[in-house]
Amino acid sequence: MDMDLRKLRYFVAVAEELHFGRAAERLHIAQPVLSRQIRALEADLRAELFRRDRRSTELTPAGRQLLEDAPPLLASAQAARRRVAGAADAVARFGVGFMPGVRVGAAVRALTGRHPGLTVDVVRTYWDEQARIVLDGRVDVCFVRVPVDRRGLRLRTLFEEPRVAVLPADHRLAGKASVGIADLADEYLLQDPDAVPEWRDLPHHAEAPPGGPPRVETVEEKLEYVAARAGLVVLPLSAAAFHARDDVVRLPVHDIPPTRVQLAWSAARNTPLIEEFADLAGACYGS
Repeated sequence: MDMDLRKLRYFVAVAEELHFGRAAERLHIAQPVLSRQIRALEADLRAELFRRDRRSTELTPAGRQLLEDAPPLLASAQAARRRVAGAADAVARFGVGFMPGVRVGAAVRALTGRHPGLTVDVVRTYWDEQARIVLDGRVDVCFVRVPVDRRGLRLRTLFEEPRVAVLPADHRLAGKASVGIADLADEYLLQDPDAVPEWRDLPHHAEAPPGGPPRVETVEEKLEYVAARAGLVVLPLSAAAFHARDDVVRLPVHDIPPTRVQLAWSAARNTPLIEEFADLAGACYGS
């Protein structure tokens, strides 16, 4: 059976929304069309993907499995389209993603020094995009920060650095030389706890205040909320230093391990240029 990528995209929308009407609006198609496409996909797969009644839509075990498998398939197809379009371009290009605070210039200069005709595009990314940007082909490699979803990736560790808590400049802890993670438990964490796994191990931690800040994506947004006393963030030292400002302070967190910066690329792509860049990046960081 050939997998129809359009039907697969439709399935992911319904699986994420668990509501055919909202999924149809998101996809900009009529709901009856979406329902027919999902039924056709179920017929193709010979499996029921959703259980529906008048009040709810739920994934079946087969649907949950497909939701796990579908994003890498869609990302791989998107990456192939981007690479084909790039190959048709008269200019050879190589994409390098990076997280805030990570300096990639030395490795890029080393690569272009060896390949003068190569155009290197550098692309800033964020924590929840750092794996996806590789898998969907927007970049060839990415400097990522751990933790990162390793599925479909090859990783090479480049260096480690300490993590710091960023607090308002007038915070009660601001004068300390360092803090422990438990010292921060009464503060609201302005980032996904998956980025600070130790946070989940605290016996208690502050919940979001009623009508509190929305989920924020960029470091700049997070620091604005920190300065407004709406919560805290835990960042790698280089990211905090890169965004230094006088209305917040950064304090080392002495009882959590350092974070690692790694170079990531698709496990399905071991091209000579990627391998060469990985070696150059490793040499730049002494790894």
